[in-house]
Amino acid sequence: MTNFTNPLARWNERFSAESYLFGERPNTYLAEKTPLLCKGRALCIADGEGRNSVWLASQGFEVDAFDFSEVALVKAQKLATKHAVKIQFICSDWESFDWKPNYYDTIAGIFFQFADPDARRKLFEKLHISLKPGGTLIIQGYGKEQLNFKTGGPGVLENLYDEELLLTSFPDYIVLDIRTYMHEVDEGVGHSGMSALVGFVGQKKI
Repeated sequence: MTNFTNPLARWNERFSAESYLFGERPNTYLAEKTPLLCKGRALCIADGEGRNSVWLASQGFEVDAFDFSEVALVKAQKLATKHAVKIQFICSDWESFDWKPNYYDTIAGIFFQFADPDARRKLFEKLHISLKPGGTLIIQGYGKEQLNFKTGGPGVLENLYDEELLLTSFPDYIVLDIRTYMHEVDEGVGHSGMSALVGFVGQKKI
């Protein structure tokens, strides 16, 4: 995703297709690492059409999810209904969301690389504040080599991840998994093809 003069209009347009932009299945890294996550109340940030929140709800989590696109959330609710799960969907951007302190057992941030370094620092701090001690944080994003593939992501180097960024952003977390790898992504037309990825699962110390 690049810088648009009206990001909401752009994303509403992308989500307006009948099909799901990023598919209906959960992110592969999230699905694989779900056994590491702390069960209970989970939050999916910038969750779009709901594939990841629906997955966590189907695995027994009590899930909140937010996105700033009402168009996406209508489709997310349809997906939740299809899978017979209940999710609290909230139409909000990350700055306006109610980040309750020490509230969530798990927070999932999958491909939310709209944030430049300054916004990302503030957003990461909100994730930390809202996660319970002992809770788990899972992040999946594109690595810096993604600029060579152009198969998804922001197309802006400073918005991409590496392991050092995640480790220094959450310095007191117990690292349950961290990896940089190449993978053939098949997540709808929005994420498709060989990709440079970074995955992180950390546990907030008690």
